[in-house]
Amino acid sequence: MIDVSRGSSSIYGQWWWTVDRMMLFAFLLLMLFGILSAAAATPMVADRLGIAKFYFLKRHLIYLIPSLTAAFCISAMDDANIKKFSLVLFAVSLFFTALTLFFGVEIKGARRWISFFGFSAQPSEFVRPALVVITAWMLSKRQKYPEFRGNLLSAFFLIVFVSLLVLQPDVGMAAVSVSVWFGQVFLNGLAAAPVIIIAVLAGLALFLAYLFLPHVTVRVDRFLDPTVGDHYQINRSLEAFAGGGLTGIGPGEGIVKKHLPDAHSDFVFSVLGEEFGFFVCVLVTMIIAFIVVYGMLKTVKEKDLFVILASVGLLAQFGLQCFINIASALHMIPTKGMPLPFMSYGGSSMLSANITAGMILALGRRRISPSPDLR
Repeated sequence: MIDVSRGSSSIYGQWWWTVDRMMLFAFLLLMLFGILSAAAATPMVADRLGIAKFYFLKRHLIYLIPSLTAAFCISAMDDANIKKFSLVLFAVSLFFTALTLFFGVEIKGARRWISFFGFSAQPSEFVRPALVVITAWMLSKRQKYPEFRGNLLSAFFLIVFVSLLVLQPDVGMAAVSVSVWFGQVFLNGLAAAPVIIIAVLAGLALFLAYLFLPHVTVRVDRFLDPTVGDHYQINRSLEAFAGGGLTGIGPGEGIVKKHLPDAHSDFVFSVLGEEFGFFVCVLVTMIIAFIVVYGMLKTVKEKDLFVILASVGLLAQFGLQCFINIASALHMIPTKGMPLPFMSYGGSSMLSANITAGMILALGRRRISPSPDLR
């Protein structure tokens, strides 16, 4: 029997008494809603593709097992091992992200996935949380060693990653990554002049993306002008929310999944709204908000600059991704194919979300300080 007493010297015992159980419970609750969403959205998609009805649901559950294992292992790490793990994850994932430009599988005009041994993965999903931790490490290290150009090094890593994303293209993920990096640098004490310059450059980059990237132009124009382009997907999504009302029309009774090809991924929130209603959607949104707000408030009490910058970055990244997915489904912003963490179908998304959760839990644990050489 596993010893979970306060005096336990086992890894599990030490983890259980140091991990933030409120945050842990919130993440697990989102995963349960993810299973519920997969059960509701995926059977119809499978029928449409002519495969076994519960094919995607089974795979969702299969993806969940190694992803949860990864989250537990990462959440048991100390700061030093989180840094090492992030550095390795960043290097490997960035390498495979570059390979997608040459050997990637093209889906809807974008090369974001790479296939091997019968599985497809989106390596850029794993670069994002790793880059947040590395940026926090570089910036905090400069506090102790002023001659260390951590800000420039982290900016170089960001530019390389964003360049690869634009070439895929994946402007949405690039915008999220730049926003989170900017927030970390600003929190670290960036002077007013660089803030203004970076903000202007970011606005210019978005404007250039609108001018020269056709898929960005189409999505923005469709959002701004209802008479431009095809609004089929977003109209079906809004009809799903309207039809679901306050309590939903019932599990398995929704029709939006019959008409939206991405009902199990990009528009999974629409399926949830139609079948389970407004109250369940609000509950899911409140869980997401709790994770972000509670995590931020807890981080305010931290004294270690690395923990502050890494935690804020990971929480902001998680919150932005959730906001983009939900806001796209509600037509609050131009549509962007970005998965809803823990709830959208996909192995890369599931594993990336659990890696992020594991890092957040690890940084929020009460534990012994990291070894001096990696501070």
